[in-house]
Amino acid sequence: MPDRGGGPTGPRIRVGRPSRRVRTLLMTLGVLAVLAMAFTMFAGFWTDWLWYRSVDYSSVFTTTLSTKIGLFFVFGLLMALAVGFNIWLAHRLRPPLSAMSMEQQSLDRYRMGIAPYKKWLLLGITALVGLIAGASASGQWRTWLMWINGVSFGQKDPQFHLDVSFYAFDLPWYRFLLGFGFAATILSLIAAALTHYLYGGLRVTSPGARATAAATGHLSVLLGIFVALKAVAYWLDRYGLAVKSSDFKATDNWTGLRYVDANAYLPAKTILFCIAVICALLFFATLWRRTWQLPVIGFGLMVLSAILIGGLYPAIVQKFQVQPNEQAKEAPYVEKNLKATREAYGIEGTQVTDYSGTSKTEDKTTLRDDVAGAASIRVLDPNIVSPTFQQLQQIRKYYAFPTNLDVDRYSVNGQDQDTVIGLRELNLAGVDKQNWINNHFRYTHGYGVVAAKGTTADADGRPAFTESNLPSEGVLGKYEQRIYYGEKTTTYSIVGGPQKEIDYSDDQGEKTTSYTGKSGVNLSSPVNRAAYAVAFGEPQILYSGAIGEGSRILYNRTPKERVEAVAPWLTIDGDAYPAVVGDRVQWIVDAYTTTNGYPYASRTTLGDTTADSLTATNNNRAVVAQQNQVNYIRNSVKATVDAYTGEVKLYQWDTKDPVLKTWMNAFPGTVEKKSEISTALMAHLRYPQDLFKVQRELLTRYHVKDATTFLSGSEVWQVPNDPTNQSNDAVPPYYLSMKMPDQKAQAFSLTTTFTPNGRDNLSAFMAVDSEAGTSGYGKIRVLKLPTSTTVDGPKQVQSQFNSEQDIAESIRLLKGGDSEVEYGNLLTVPLDGGLLYVEPVYVRGGGLKYPLLRKVLVSYGGVTAFEDSLDEALNKVFGTEGATPKPPADDGGTTTPPPATGNATVQEALQDAQKAFTAGQEALKKPDWEAYAKAQADLEAALKRAEDAQAAADNNANGSPSPSSSPSASAKPGTSASPEPSPSGSSSG
Repeated sequence: MPDRGGGPTGPRIRVGRPSRRVRTLLMTLGVLAVLAMAFTMFAGFWTDWLWYRSVDYSSVFTTTLSTKIGLFFVFGLLMALAVGFNIWLAHRLRPPLSAMSMEQQSLDRYRMGIAPYKKWLLLGITALVGLIAGASASGQWRTWLMWINGVSFGQKDPQFHLDVSFYAFDLPWYRFLLGFGFAATILSLIAAALTHYLYGGLRVTSPGARATAAATGHLSVLLGIFVALKAVAYWLDRYGLAVKSSDFKATDNWTGLRYVDANAYLPAKTILFCIAVICALLFFATLWRRTWQLPVIGFGLMVLSAILIGGLYPAIVQKFQVQPNEQAKEAPYVEKNLKATREAYGIEGTQVTDYSGTSKTEDKTTLRDDVAGAASIRVLDPNIVSPTFQQLQQIRKYYAFPTNLDVDRYSVNGQDQDTVIGLRELNLAGVDKQNWINNHFRYTHGYGVVAAKGTTADADGRPAFTESNLPSEGVLGKYEQRIYYGEKTTTYSIVGGPQKEIDYSDDQGEKTTSYTGKSGVNLSSPVNRAAYAVAFGEPQILYSGAIGEGSRILYNRTPKERVEAVAPWLTIDGDAYPAVVGDRVQWIVDAYTTTNGYPYASRTTLGDTTADSLTATNNNRAVVAQQNQVNYIRNSVKATVDAYTGEVKLYQWDTKDPVLKTWMNAFPGTVEKKSEISTALMAHLRYPQDLFKVQRELLTRYHVKDATTFLSGSEVWQVPNDPTNQSNDAVPPYYLSMKMPDQKAQAFSLTTTFTPNGRDNLSAFMAVDSEAGTSGYGKIRVLKLPTSTTVDGPKQVQSQFNSEQDIAESIRLLKGGDSEVEYGNLLTVPLDGGLLYVEPVYVRGGGLKYPLLRKVLVSYGGVTAFEDSLDEALNKVFGTEGATPKPPADDGGTTTPPPATGNATVQEALQDAQKAFTAGQEALKKPDWEAYAKAQADLEAALKRAEDAQAAADNNANGSPSPSSSPSASAKPGTSASPEPSPSGSSSG
């Protein structure tokens, strides 16, 4: 600091350079930090390469990486050159002398300050914008690969008559190029303007002209390029109308042109394109005219035209042409949307058939034998019995089953049988002693398959296991039982080295094994060990003695993770399921190709469409691609993951899908032909649930084929909420072997129901043939119920079950103590023009922590039954003894008549009891205690008359006195103020 005077100064402190030792230490630390950062980046790259090579999909890694690197350098370099060139040109065109003004004197200080660093500053700015642009462009690798490898759809849009591939593959890439051009032009314009200002080419407060001729010409050219790009944008916007989403009362995600688009926006975009071209030429003309007058006028005209032609005119057309006669104006465009949407979602072949909903046969006893042919009714709910599998077949705490089990079919003694199946997977939370060796070296895999018949249970309500115990044994034969890859296997394991693994335990004690598969990455190399130690943040991998010759690290072990990694261009189904195929356990994963660019096809958000009551209540059942909006989907790939080796195979399933063909061009050799699917594997492939959920959601509106009905909204359906739980989410679809009315034999199917929008009665039943390898696979059938009469939907059937007095009393008794009642899947089966509903009821009783099948609810034609087994319930529904007729439909209540009896006096007394009971309930609601007391007295008197009449009838029948059946204590009136006395509790028919 300079001496300002005012007294003596202190001793001057001289700051010297650091010593050589300090400088050497700092340099060493700096080099080490750079090396550590470099090795960290290298570790991520190297471990990824090793993993892809270990699964034989290295081409996916190299293709993706090279594409990203290529886009990064090409577009990063283009952006850097564009901005750098315009900065250099602006500096080159600077005036030799700047005007003498306060503004220029202030700028002189900046000019002098940066003069020694101009080159470095130019390089820094261009490098920065180049890095940002390159990073952004590398994220467009999918867009580039689809554009360069795109194949024709063989279908043209109805407006511009261009192949669908233009919208799906070309238009996204053109839009990216346009966006890049806008960004490069705007950044170049800003950089050039700042440079001109800094060096006097542009002046704000200086006297004289505000811009030199050179600056005017330079900036006008850049503005001309910007306006020319705007003209290109207007032209592309014309085609974008075919894939534009808009709000329309007919549907929430309308896509495509409407009347106002075709007759107002489309000509407006064409006119604006012409104006923008003229405006761009006026900007370019300033190179010769050196004046801004005409370009500014042209630009103002373009802005005004955009407001009037692009905004006001379409609003006038909509208000005065469309709204007065909307249905007639929009009908041709709705028809295009209907056709395109049905094609894009694969629902164009849906067979909609009228179905009466009521049985045609008067004598219902003749239908009992038809039930077996109509469906193999599954009473074992895979979404409930996982705790039962866990309790009965877990064997060891370090095994576990997924929350949701799966339904498959297996041939047993030559007969296909619906089977509930789950794998005994590794559960590290059950390991008593948690440490690094146990968690990653000793406990490495699950063991065995557990399966049970879907259509029956044993006498105690337990699953009837067809494959069980440890090691597993049963009808599935011999297969590799070790499960190294599964839905619950989320941690890495190191296997095959000197440390032995726990295989399983039996009466003779623990048995050990050592992994012999070729999966995983070899850790014999010190470089590999160091890379994984850094990548996993686990230094023990580098120096642990448990790792030696032959050690391999297994990771990315869930089936969905592995398929997503080797095919990042696929959308994966939320539910992978296991199957014993030959001598191996294979995970089967359904995968989809999608696009958002199918013209006129309405969009859907996959995450919302695939959500249901199961995804809401169970964490391991994921929805598909939560935020992805698509308007085209195909189940084009079936993938398998070997549960022992982790081997991933992709099979072409939809051989006509152009999106899949495009990706197969981009990644040749990764997808095997459909003919490579073995017969054993084909027997376990099925129609995927998530695709079915997307299609059923679209069919709530797109089951109609005429524009008038679609626009009126009179035929809109909805997927009902699951009545068996309180989640208020959509009922999930159910797999079931069943026969639709036009089928000759049962087929493994996926089923669901529909109700009218805002109502609970049934409007339709939908099933798709899920039997892969058959001619009917993928055939969607919809049984449409009449609108003139009402047929009970799932919620009403569930309410009917709950309101039946005998059933409600039985449920109350089942809930006695600390027991819990759980309702299983409510299955719907078409039968003789009517609909058969079946619902298993499970009980977690007393100290038991797992559900057992205790009852089965059945309803058909207004008759319900609640019995210990399915056969007993069916016998009661289709027989005459003990059948409970359904009460007449009444929106105001659910009053249930008393059960039938052969004694007229008893019947009359019970009817009086029912009336008294209803009167008591009404009195409680008000509340009117005087009326309630009177009703209770009437109820007691009526029950006493019924008891005496029944006793007299028994005496007459037996010839001797016998004690009469009396109401249960809990139902006896007058004992409490509880509103639950049951007049039907004294007689079960």
